[in-house]
Amino acid sequence: MKKITLCVMALLMLAMTSVKAQDDAMMKAWEAYMTPGDVHKMIAKSDGKWNADVTMWMKPGDPPQKSKGVCEDMMILGGRYQQTNFKGTMMGKPFEGMGLLGYDNAKKTFISTWVDNMGTGIMVMEGTWDEATKTINFKGKGVDPATGKDMDMREVYKLVDDKTQIMEMYCTAEGKEMKTMEIKFTRQ
Repeated sequence: MKKITLCVMALLMLAMTSVKAQDDAMMKAWEAYMTPGDVHKMIAKSDGKWNADVTMWMKPGDPPQKSKGVCEDMMILGGRYQQTNFKGTMMGKPFEGMGLLGYDNAKKTFISTWVDNMGTGIMVMEGTWDEATKTINFKGKGVDPATGKDMDMREVYKLVDDKTQIMEMYCTAEGKEMKTMEIKFTRQ
């Protein structure tokens, strides 16, 4: 009986050691997941106020619509995300929007969300960094208000230098991609 009890105790201790190792590995993974890193520091370099020159195309062949705006970027939640607040005009009406940009340490990808007063949906995109061009290339979905269905969207966000950034937005409708917006941001 003592041998069986000792074997059971040995197995329990082995199992507890294994559980502790798994707990330690899990805690280490969470620590790496939650800790802002070099990519977050790169994002933070864009903090501040920006002037925006906006060009929009409603459909192919139409002349572009131009407008101006201002935005402010600020890191939030301990340097984990950058919040953008934008104000300007669009189609002759007051426009305001808010975005969040983050970098997911576990997935190794950028995540972007956008909401504004010209809709009631949330645009969500994921992107990768291209070091050679200093560009984040996003892909995601946004709603087509005419159909109520999701459409493919693509965004190219280029960090030209410390004072200039360019955002290009593309939408795919009826199987055709079209450039719908370009914003040139200049640091105030």
